[in-house]
Amino acid sequence: MSHTGFQIARSGFQHGFGGFGNEKLTTVVPKEFVHRAAAAEVFLTGWKDTGDDCFSVTAQWPRAHAFYGPSYGLHDPLLLAETIRQTIPLLSHVAYGVPFGHRLIWQDMHYTLKPEALRMAPVPAELELRVSCHNIVRRSSRLVGMRMEFLVLREGRFLASATARFTSHAPAVYRRLRGEYGDLDTALAGMIAMPQPVAPHLVGRDRRDDVVLAPGGAEGRWLLRTDVTHPVLFDHPVDHAPGMLLLEAARQAVQLTSGSVPVVPLAMKTTFTRYAEFDAPCWVETERMEADGLGRSRVRVTVRQNAQVLFETMATTACATQVN
Repeated sequence: MSHTGFQIARSGFQHGFGGFGNEKLTTVVPKEFVHRAAAAEVFLTGWKDTGDDCFSVTAQWPRAHAFYGPSYGLHDPLLLAETIRQTIPLLSHVAYGVPFGHRLIWQDMHYTLKPEALRMAPVPAELELRVSCHNIVRRSSRLVGMRMEFLVLREGRFLASATARFTSHAPAVYRRLRGEYGDLDTALAGMIAMPQPVAPHLVGRDRRDDVVLAPGGAEGRWLLRTDVTHPVLFDHPVDHAPGMLLLEAARQAVQLTSGSVPVVPLAMKTTFTRYAEFDAPCWVETERMEADGLGRSRVRVTVRQNAQVLFETMATTACATQVN
């Protein structure tokens, strides 16, 4: 996009769109700014500057979603993770000038939420994300990385707090980092066969296609199922397993570890250390930790490939049927 075009787009998103009379129309931001191919998967509705490196981003969660659907009267907590994921490219592009085609790579993402704030209502959930940006690193005026902190409100009331660190890479840098794996055709050509899933009801799913784990031959161990045709987890072609797939694998592994008690992940403290490739098995392993003293369970989830840790999260859960 030209400099002039970028400024026009920036102004349009920041100030919103006109309505009829005094009515303000609600829309979503263009899908390209949140790295989505399907407009229906965009949850962000607008943004504005609120101070130095501070922003307000608005979002709407649907009452129903093909993948991140409600359960036990609660919105799916991973809607929060996806909303944060969309906020990272939006602000990177419109506020910090990151060109399209640059790759934004998570280093870590932590969230803690108030479970009762996930309760479904007769209308979609309206959110505001108050975002502050820290540890901003630039090289030759280009953004290299930063940390974003989030205060997430639902209709003005606390829903969650979160932090995310990420880096930004120009296409040439990304190709050097990824080597042969950076070529999409090569990455896809090397895919291993996808194993059969565990039973959907064991991970809180209705459809086999939405199960991302397969039996791993040992207690607390499963194989990652990477279905590059999945319309949500693989909204567009990528050369590695995306972060949201790993988070979903962690959530499903935590549910398997919790047994028949349906659980909701109140917090996830996650680190991304390596890319998950398509050409070798990824093992998803869980370890029960001591409870936190508030009646909430904790499970550590680790994803390994070729004996190296790719991903690790500490999930804190509560029984979904006991959320007030």
